[in-house]
Amino acid sequence: MTATSATPEAEPAAIRSALAGWYAARGRHTLPWRRTRDPYAVLVSEIMLQQTQVERVLPYYAAWLERWPSFAALAAAAPADVITAWRGLGYNRRALALHAAAGRVVEVHGGEFPWEPSALRALPGVGPYTAAALRCFVRDEPVPVLDTNIARVVARLAAGIALPRDLSPKQIEAAAAALLPDAGARDHNLALMDLGALVCTARNPACGACPLAAGCRWRRDGQPPPRAAAKRLAPRFEQTARYARGRIIDRLRSGPAAEDELRAMLPAGHRPRLAGYLAALERDGLAVPIGSGAWALPPG
Repeated sequence: MTATSATPEAEPAAIRSALAGWYAARGRHTLPWRRTRDPYAVLVSEIMLQQTQVERVLPYYAAWLERWPSFAALAAAAPADVITAWRGLGYNRRALALHAAAGRVVEVHGGEFPWEPSALRALPGVGPYTAAALRCFVRDEPVPVLDTNIARVVARLAAGIALPRDLSPKQIEAAAAALLPDAGARDHNLALMDLGALVCTARNPACGACPLAAGCRWRRDGQPPPRAAAKRLAPRFEQTARYARGRIIDRLRSGPAAEDELRAMLPAGHRPRLAGYLAALERDGLAVPIGSGAWALPPG
């Protein structure tokens, strides 16, 4: 048995060994958030990477840390500046969640990042996945980190299921936990993440290049397809409320605007719903009325 293959008879030790060998040679070690154990820098990366591709995040991550290098620096920033700096990343509520998390670290925890589970999960924007990622990537705690890529690898490897949607979260978590090493969970999880991103992709996986192929139950079972998902006719992005809200925020990044101007800049189908969009943006803390039918980003 070499460090480049794994067999069913030698799981999970051989799987971990093969995965570690592949990661050492092929992993994405140069990603900047992997070269730090600073909880602030890791949290910034995790929030930015939610539903956003790595290549898109890279320039924003560097610019963000240069402008706001710590929880204290970000907590002191004006919300409007934070929203403006987020332009191009989408899902603007993430920017405010990150800003609010920084404020909580400073105001509630005296600037020290909280590792107690309930305090960690109480940070705005920190759900189960992000909490696990912080614990593992900052402190090397032996916890499963179940992003989309890791969940897919584990579903195929351990359960013979093409896509993780066909397993319960508890099943995937249990399978991932069974693969964890006693030490080195950080590199282990990062290796699984990279394997899913680069080799065990959702479509057209490169099984011939996979270090775990010989021990993969899905491959051994003939790569059964996923269960048919219920077909839904999704609207075009330009028809969604998210698109309209994004257009409004993009305009407000340049300064206050009257409702008539905001309505005119929207596609015709969205114009009758402007009041609802503005009300939702106000509820989310992304926009505020400033009188005379005008709106702006929230003040500092």
